[in-house]
Amino acid sequence: MTTLENARTTENCAETVFGWILGMEQSAALYLGDRLGWYRSLAEEGPATAPEFAARTGTAARYAREWLEHQAVSGMLTVDDPGAAPDARRFTIPDAHVPVLADLDSEDVLTPFARILVATLRRVDDLLEAYRTGGGVSWETFGDDAREGQAAQNRPLLRDALCRDHLPLLGDVDRALRAGGRVADVGLGEGWSAIGIARAYPSATVDGFDVDAASVDAARRHAAEDGVGDRVTVHHAGIETAEAGAYDLVCAFECVHDMPDPVGVLAAMRRAVAPGGTVLLMDEKVADAFAPDGDEVERLFYGFSLMCCLPDGLSTPGSVGTGTVMRRDTLEGYARDAGFGGVEVLDELDHEIFRFYRLR
Repeated sequence: MTTLENARTTENCAETVFGWILGMEQSAALYLGDRLGWYRSLAEEGPATAPEFAARTGTAARYAREWLEHQAVSGMLTVDDPGAAPDARRFTIPDAHVPVLADLDSEDVLTPFARILVATLRRVDDLLEAYRTGGGVSWETFGDDAREGQAAQNRPLLRDALCRDHLPLLGDVDRALRAGGRVADVGLGEGWSAIGIARAYPSATVDGFDVDAASVDAARRHAAEDGVGDRVTVHHAGIETAEAGAYDLVCAFECVHDMPDPVGVLAAMRRAVAPGGTVLLMDEKVADAFAPDGDEVERLFYGFSLMCCLPDGLSTPGSVGTGTVMRRDTLEGYARDAGFGGVEVLDELDHEIFRFYRLR
């Protein structure tokens, strides 16, 4: 490599790393805007100066001003008169930015991702210890921000779009649920997939299974608040406790890659499904094979694997340690070992970052 080529490589590397540092700062600001209700205040109550903004959100004016200016410099907010005195500048969130920053019902929302990232950084000393020893950091240890962040990020898809845009394309599943079918939702988290199915199919009943106590409590609360608590039963247990051969649909949404024993869980799902029923999985839409030129989705999931999913998986002794980047052949191997005859990729259920599978 020539001196000029080496300098260009160094410069490119520096630019890339500088972008990472900016991204970390901006993720922290995104977290503040989400958790302090700042984005929602601008979206719902309109433009404001820093003193007005602080008063209506119950926060400190000097911090509010710094955050407002940072967001304007970063292109997330606009300001009516940059030359005005600092406390006289009025800041606005553009309408086009509201679905991404402030509307937790929008499928475009991204602020909950920041909750997960901050939750993992809080446990950085635990992560360092796990990386040195081969141990793990459990989902429970990551705390409320991780659990609530994942639930909020997936809620628009699992509560609304899943049954609006995806399940109706599976004719046998749609017919079974409309006829009063039974559903086992594995690793249901805070319950939005179970709630979405119950809302969309008024004759169906759903049994949700999760081993995380805080998730179970939240799922029960959400189901009651959404008026489907009579048809969504949440079990603080694994799917191996479910009735055999009882369910028309057994599903697991974005959780198999976290499981320490995915083969055991898939085998239990196979036992739980009724003859002619469906075992449906949704997991990350990663490439079929590793390559060093992966796209942004691949990079996103490797990042979550480093900070959250792999440490969580390895927190259980004997874990296979799948990690977030569960490629298709890995899932196929788990499914074969669990007794399934094959894995079908459901290309008709198209999504930007998730892939749906039917296990045969």
